[in-house]
Amino acid sequence: VQLQASGGGLVQPGGSLRLSCAASGTIASFKVMGWYRQAPGQEREFVARIYGGGTTNYADSVKGRFTISRDYAKKTLYVQMNSLKPDDTAVYYCYAARGLAEYWGQGTLVTVSS
Repeated sequence: VQLQASGGGLVQPGGSLRLSCAASGTIASFKVMGWYRQAPGQEREFVARIYGGGTTNYADSVKGRFTISRDYAKKTLYVQMNSLKPDDTAVYYCYAARGLAEYWGQGTLVTVSS
C-alpha cells in the first residue's frame, strides 16, 4: 500500500487547510490511520489518529482545532486544520497500520506565516 499526502501550503495565522492522504488500496482493513508532523530541528510528533472503529485521538496542542476523518470510498484520510498558528508549521506525514505493518506517506509541508 502506498500513501500520498497532499494539501499543504502557505497559510496565514488563523487560517485553515485540509490535508489529504490517498491510499493506493482499500483503507478499511487498517487498524489505525493518522498524522504526525515534524517541525524544523525537532522530532516527529503525534498529531491525530483514527481507529478502525472510529475512535479518534488528538495531541493536546491541536485539540479543538484539528479534525481527523476518512472516506472509505475515496480511500482517503483527511485532517481539517482550523485556527492555524505559526507553531503548526511542519511537514505533515500520514501513516497507517495493519497488523505488524506500518505505512507512511511522503509528507506535505504546511507553513503558517503572515
